Amino acid sequence: MQWRRRHCCPIKMTWTIKRSLFRTHVAGLLSLALLFTFFLFFSHQDWLSGRSGPRDNPLAYTIRGFRSPKGEANQSSSLRSLWRETGYVAPKPLLNLSAQQAEGALGESGGVGREAAAGARMGVMGLGDSMITNNSLQKEMDVGGKLNAQPYRFILNEPFKCRDSTPFLILLIAVEPGQADARNAIRHTWGNESVASGLGFVRLFLLGTPKNSENFLQNSIEEESRVYHDIIQQDYQDTYYNLTIKTLMGMNWVATHCPHVSYVMKTDSDMFVNTEYLIQKLLKPDMPPKQRYFTGYLMRGYAPNRNKDSKWYMPPELYPSERYPIFCSGTGYVFSGDMAELIYQASLSIRRLHLEDVYVGICLAKLRIDPAPPPNEFLFNHWRVSYSSCKYSHLITSHQFQPSELIKYWNHLQSNKHNACINMAKEKNGRYRHRKFHGERPP
Repeated sequence: MQWRRRHCCPIKMTWTIKRSLFRTHVAGLLSLALLFTFFLFFSHQDWLSGRSGPRDNPLAYTIRGFRSPKGEANQSSSLRSLWRETGYVAPKPLLNLSAQQAEGALGESGGVGREAAAGARMGVMGLGDSMITNNSLQKEMDVGGKLNAQPYRFILNEPFKCRDSTPFLILLIAVEPGQADARNAIRHTWGNESVASGLGFVRLFLLGTPKNSENFLQNSIEEESRVYHDIIQQDYQDTYYNLTIKTLMGMNWVATHCPHVSYVMKTDSDMFVNTEYLIQKLLKPDMPPKQRYFTGYLMRGYAPNRNKDSKWYMPPELYPSERYPIFCSGTGYVFSGDMAELIYQASLSIRRLHLEDVYVGICLAKLRIDPAPPPNEFLFNHWRVSYSSCKYSHLITSHQFQPSELIKYWNHLQSNKHNACINMAKEKNGRYRHRKFHGERPP
């Protein structure tokens, strides 16, 4: 009995402590789960709002949103509210479309509610004085509130670029009227016809009109056009908020004057474009041209920026969905020639948005065409890549170049492109041997 009294109690005590600890752990885990759920519930909207971080960069207008069936349904509903079936001009016969795809491309479900229709007519509310003074969207609407196919007249045009031959590639380059230095730098570097290796090649700079009726600047642009014949210009104000109009102008030009071109690239004036790599490695002229093809730097699951102080602010009344459809960064994307007509015609039933790359993505969603990921995720870069001849010989785009830098690095790449990576390897090997000889650790 003495032995049992001495040993039974400690055993019972140990089991009680274990049970108590187990309950404490379970309660703690449940509390953490509740706190995490509480945090997600109240912070979810902030994550989707796309607030800019401390650095203002092309990614700052959106941050990644969450995917859910409810979100997908909301996105589809929001896209349908942007697609205005009334006044939609049917495109020419669509190539390789199934019956279901054709139905989607030529106008989906129902009309638009009163708020969406009013938004389509006003269109520019909450986007700042620049949009209000331009009245660009109002000019695109006819008396019945429909989008016009030809809302702006051409001031400068080059309608005969494809009269004698069909080019392999057209470059559509968005540039401001005053950026003559950028245009000249591009003409002497990646926009020069000599990089196309004998293939048909067309370079077009896309312009609106200068602000405040700057007659001297307009006269110099017209003189530049007479010399180079590579500028198209329409009579809308050349502002950031009209970049969508500028891009659609270029697509409409391709569809009208060069519909049989194999490929088109839209890019910006501050970009480095390795045109030779684009043609030979991505587009491959020895292969049959692709159809219904669109690629670039893919932006997936991005949310509208609801910060009114941001350059990329998107009002909820203009785009109420929590996320944008997949789109390609506007710094540089490539598409097959047939897409110019399809995208432009689809745009005639979609309310204008000032974010050009997002808007083109909405047109693609309307057409039920998914952008194709590039074969290498490092081909298209919407940031500046640190320069080396090896890296730049294997990419297509890099961002934020001044005209003088563009000329400097382009010339260096051309003189080193055939042995760019060999020289880089030799240089690294030389540095390694130097450090080893001097007793230093290799990097």
